[in-house]
Amino acid sequence: MHLVLVRPEIPANTGNVARTCAVTGCHLHLVKPLGFSIDDKHLKRAGLDYWHLLNIHYHDSFGEVLNAFPAGNFHFATTKGHRCYTEASYGPDDFLVFGRETSGLPQEIITKYRDRCIRIPMLNQARSLNLSNSVAIVLYEALRQNGFTGMK
Repeated sequence: MHLVLVRPEIPANTGNVARTCAVTGCHLHLVKPLGFSIDDKHLKRAGLDYWHLLNIHYHDSFGEVLNAFPAGNFHFATTKGHRCYTEASYGPDDFLVFGRETSGLPQEIITKYRDRCIRIPMLNQARSLNLSNSVAIVLYEALRQNGFTGMK
C-alpha cells in the first residue's frame, strides 16, 4: 500500500503519518513543496524510533508520482468526494492520496479524478478531520479489506 501526501504543511502530521506507514509497512510518498524541513525536529519526534522501518519517497510534483506508477490504482481523499471511503475497493498496492492540511487536494486533481475521490463522513458544520487521523481511518479500511497481510 502507498500513502501520498501532496504538499503537506505541518511536520507533526507528517511525522504521525510516517509512523503509521512504518508500523503498517506502507510506502510514504511526499510531494513537494513541503511546508517544513525534512530535518524538522517535530517531524522526527513524532516517529523517531520508527524511522528505520520507513520506506519514504520524495517527488517534485504529483505528476511525477503518476509517471512513476502509471498502472497505479489511486484513491483521492477529499471532503468534496461523493463516495464514502468504505465503499471503495482497495488492492494491496493501491495509492491513497491526501492533500495539504489547510486546503486539501488541488482542485485540478479533484476535477480530473472525480470518480476516484472518496470522503470520510462527518457533520456538515465540520470543516475536516486532522490529516494524520484521516490517513489512519482510510488506511486501516484498505488494510482490513486486504486481510491485514503481514500484520499480527
